[in-house]
Amino acid sequence: MKIDLPEAVDAVSAIYPVSRETMERLEIYAGLLRKWQKSQNLVSPATLPHLWTRHMADSAQALAMLPEARRWVDIGSGAGFPGLVTAILLADVEGAQVDLVESNQGKAAFLRTVARETGAPARVHAERIEAFTGRFDEKVDAVSARALASLADLCRLTAPLAARGAALVFHKGQDFASELKEATQSWDLDLVQRSSRIDPAGSILLIRRLVPRTSV
Repeated sequence: MKIDLPEAVDAVSAIYPVSRETMERLEIYAGLLRKWQKSQNLVSPATLPHLWTRHMADSAQALAMLPEARRWVDIGSGAGFPGLVTAILLADVEGAQVDLVESNQGKAAFLRTVARETGAPARVHAERIEAFTGRFDEKVDAVSARALASLADLCRLTAPLAARGAALVFHKGQDFASELKEATQSWDLDLVQRSSRIDPAGSILLIRRLVPRTSV
């Protein structure tokens, strides 16, 4: 069920506990996004007045879904949702690392700027997702994606990382049921669904096992 949240940094702390230092980092992030928005069109202009709830707090739900995860890969990072928010929330946690995969060079430059200005433990990879997952061999606890692709396509894109033990955390919208039906035709998965606290029609999915179905 949707909860009423302030259109301010406090919206994030309603989803995931944050320190004063983390709030300051999030404020820096928000300021840079508004500055870069003029040239990069990082988010839909209609959502910019609701940046704290629609994007920041919504993104915090990824880490809230799997709070024990320290090493993340975020695919199709765009303006950094949810991956860069995850990195900022983990900035003071020893051993934390978030790899952001974004092929758009302008958006990748923005992500690098925010990571540098906030001190977030984030690395930016300006390449296609398939190329990244095909070569990346470091240990990963979790993979995240938001507003990127259908569930079936997300399973395909993240399968190499899931095969090495990574859990998958995806934001999904109102078409989740039909997407799940399509995905389970090709994939056997263990899935936990949690209703979004931001979008009444949305869900946060946690997949701990992903195995391709074999043809009979």
